[in-house]
Amino acid sequence: MSRPLLAQINLAALSANLARARELAAGTQVLAVVKADAYGHGLMRVLPSLEQADGLALLELDAAVALRERHYTRRILLLEGFFEERELAEIAQRRLAIVVHHVDQVAMLEAAVLPRPLEVFVKVNTGMNRLGLAVDDVAGVCERLSQCPGVAALRLMTHFARAEDEDGLKEPLDTFERACRGLPYPRSIANSAGVIRYAEVGGDIVRPGIMLYGATPFPAESAQSIGLQPVMTLRSRLIDVRELKPNDSVGYGATYTAAHAHRIGVIACGYADGYPRLAPNGTPILVCGKKARMAGRPSMDMLTVDLSEVPEARIGSPVVLWGEGLPVDDVAHAASTVGYELLCAVAPRVAFVTTRVGALDLEL
Repeated sequence: MSRPLLAQINLAALSANLARARELAAGTQVLAVVKADAYGHGLMRVLPSLEQADGLALLELDAAVALRERHYTRRILLLEGFFEERELAEIAQRRLAIVVHHVDQVAMLEAAVLPRPLEVFVKVNTGMNRLGLAVDDVAGVCERLSQCPGVAALRLMTHFARAEDEDGLKEPLDTFERACRGLPYPRSIANSAGVIRYAEVGGDIVRPGIMLYGATPFPAESAQSIGLQPVMTLRSRLIDVRELKPNDSVGYGATYTAAHAHRIGVIACGYADGYPRLAPNGTPILVCGKKARMAGRPSMDMLTVDLSEVPEARIGSPVVLWGEGLPVDDVAHAASTVGYELLCAVAPRVAFVTTRVGALDLEL
């Protein structure tokens, strides 16, 4: 008997979310962001649902090479560019696009002899202060790259630090405009939050990420209200049901104590499966389709849940940890993190199954 825990990946939901991104940023080219193994969903697993994207964006050169070996022919953008000059030959051979974000990369491109020239996205620092050229350096770098034999085409891009905030766009957009004034190259500005606010952001090429996977980039706006569907549903079952007496405690550290007699359920899932260990008492869990609350500290392999509101629950009852009926963002908020982290953290020992429909009945 296999352990009753799996991550269900709904390919139809991913396709629908991509269509929603296209609708919100109509007329643009859409690069689907698939870094970190498609945000933990499995890049090759979800690839068929991204066929309507104009290309993909990721960080990992090995994943980009694997895509080419799978005969993926559209644009693939390496979001952190390259790290050493010796990578450039394979990047060029594989027809990958790169981000240039510091002047050392410019010098390496100028020195390289490549089998074919590259498409280059010049990244501008507009306030994130991670990667990106200073405003005053952008025009000079573009001039150098436009004269470089290893460069076939130039694009301009940036990444917002606070696109989800009401006042988070004006200053970086003004900075970007100042840096790019007079430069005739297409622009890539919008991430997921920017796609949803596209009328304010603009640009020619958008890069939706988290929204494709059915989670929200906004702290106060749900994915459902944006028109997004959950792609990953982490499902399990109750593997035990126990009666608590008043003052009985549950789990390591006795962090939950029963105020009255009630039942708890034991779920086959724990932090070794990627569930957040810091999720507190009260974190939402669906049991039999009803909202219940965590009772006790997550352990490596198990969670415990208060069944007071689910009198029909028994051993074998279905559980949703996040996904259909329970947004991953709600669980992440309870655990003081973000949905991105939970989706990316699902452990290798969790079985994955792909569907093009909704609820999946787990067979024990």
